[in-house]
Amino acid sequence: MDNQFFNVEHKDPVTQARAGRIRTAHGEIETPVFMPVGTAGTVKAVTQEMLEGLDARIILGNTYHLFLRPGHETVFDLGGLRKFISWDRAILTDSGGFQVFSLGELRKIREEGVEFRSHLDGSKQFLSPEISMRVQSALGSDVVMCFDECTPFPATREQARDSLEITARWARRSRSEFDQLKDTPRSTAVSPALFGINQGGVYEDLRSLSLERLVEIGFEGYAIGGLSVGEEKGRMYDVTEFIAPQMPADKPRYLMGVGTPEDLIECVARGVDMFDCVMPTRNARNGQVFTSRGKMNVRNAKFARDERPLDEECECAVCRRYSRAYVRHLYNCGEMLASTLCSYHNLAFYLDSMRRVRQAIVLGEFAQFRARYLDQMRGG
Repeated sequence: MDNQFFNVEHKDPVTQARAGRIRTAHGEIETPVFMPVGTAGTVKAVTQEMLEGLDARIILGNTYHLFLRPGHETVFDLGGLRKFISWDRAILTDSGGFQVFSLGELRKIREEGVEFRSHLDGSKQFLSPEISMRVQSALGSDVVMCFDECTPFPATREQARDSLEITARWARRSRSEFDQLKDTPRSTAVSPALFGINQGGVYEDLRSLSLERLVEIGFEGYAIGGLSVGEEKGRMYDVTEFIAPQMPADKPRYLMGVGTPEDLIECVARGVDMFDCVMPTRNARNGQVFTSRGKMNVRNAKFARDERPLDEECECAVCRRYSRAYVRHLYNCGEMLASTLCSYHNLAFYLDSMRRVRQAIVLGEFAQFRARYLDQMRGG
C-alpha cells in the first residue's frame, strides 16, 4: 500500500517545499493540503455542499468528541462517519490524544492509557491506543492517527523525554491494533493509512529520538505533534525546519494544528505536506477574516458603509456577492449568516492559498511566490 498511498511529484529547487499526491479509497488529495476541521462531524457554520464547492478533498473528524457523542458504535451502526455526515470524500481522524491533553486536571495518564472526565457530563471515561484504533476503525477513517501524549509547553527535558517514550510505546500498540483491525467486520474503512506522531517538545535531539522510534515501527505517514501549544512562533518554525526534512522522503509529513496562512507558507518551505487548523472557522465566528492584505475584523465601524467585498482579490462566492457593510450588519444583528459567510470565505482563502502554493512548486517558482505572498500579507 505504501507506494500507492503517496508520491512526491515536484520538489522546489531552493527550499524544502514539495508537491505530491495522496491516494485514498475516497479520492486523491494533492499536496501541500489544508484540511478543514470537522470536530463533531461538521466543519462549523458550513455545509458539506459548501465544502464540495470549495473542492475540499479531505476533512478532519475528532475521535474524542465522536467517542463521547453520539458514540462510535452509533456511527458504525449508521454506516460509518462518511455516511453519517453525508461526505463521500476522504476523512482523517485524530486520535483524541490532544483533546485529552487539553483537559488538564480532569485526566490521569498511565501506561495503559488515559482516564478522564467527560467535559459533557463529568462521567469517567478511558482511552487507550487500542480503544482509539477501534473508534477510528468504526468511524471509517482514511487516515488514522496514533494515540499519543501531547508534550506540553513549557516542559523540562525530562518531561519531554518521558512524553516521547510513552508516545513511542503507544505508537507500537496503535500499529499492532490497527493492523489487526484493518480487515475486521468492525471497520467501515477501506485500506486506511496509519500515521505516527513525533513528539519531543522544543528539544531537537529528542525530536530525532522520537522519529527514530517511529521509523523503527513503520507508518504510512509521519506527523509533527506538540507544536503551536504556547511556544513562540520562531521556535515552532525552528523545530519544523529541523525535523521535517529528517522524516522519510517517500511518506507524507503532517504538521498538526497549524496555523495562520503565513504559517502554512513558511512550513511548506520547511518540507511539510499536510496541515489542519480550526482558525479559519473559529476566527470567522468572531468577525475576523483572512485576506490577501492580512487579517481584517469586519465588525469594525469603518466598514459600516464599505461596499467592497471582504477581499478584493478573492473570487469566492461570498466575495463575488456580498459587501463588507452587509456582513458587518449581520454581525451587529446577531445573524447566524455572518459566521457562515466569513467561515466560507476564510476556508476559500486557505484552500486557494494552498492551490497557489502547489502551482508555484510545480512551476519551480515557490521561493518567489513565498516572498510575494508574505510581503502582501504584511500589507506590502
